[in-house]
Amino acid sequence: MGGIETVRLLLDTHIWLWSLLEPNRLKKRVAIELEKPSNELWLSPISIWEMLILVEKGRILLDRHPEEWVRNVFRKVPFKEAPLNHEVAIKSRALDLSHNDPADRFLAATACVYDLILVTADERMVHSTDINILPNL
Repeated sequence: MGGIETVRLLLDTHIWLWSLLEPNRLKKRVAIELEKPSNELWLSPISIWEMLILVEKGRILLDRHPEEWVRNVFRKVPFKEAPLNHEVAIKSRALDLSHNDPADRFLAATACVYDLILVTADERMVHSTDINILPNL
């Protein structure tokens, strides 16, 4: 008996923001996967943290206070939260990544620990052999 396969996608911070603020930046394949009702969309608290920093630096503008914006997004989109835990912290240091950006390491480790596919346009992450990736390239 074949059913609809659920794909579990962890959105990198930029993919999450693009999907909400600049959907034209998503490649067709990624946009289709994000829209499939059978797929699960996951988000790490690291992405919220990165978004808040981008707002503080003036690199993104929101139509309301950032905290209200995030709460509103979670009411409208059924994101599942991938909590940070000790396993994610341990895995973040054991990954084969070409750089040491802490946020990227936590996101990649989260994908590994929770068995998620990381959706990213970050070429530095796409080439890792440790992470399942859906590239937006």
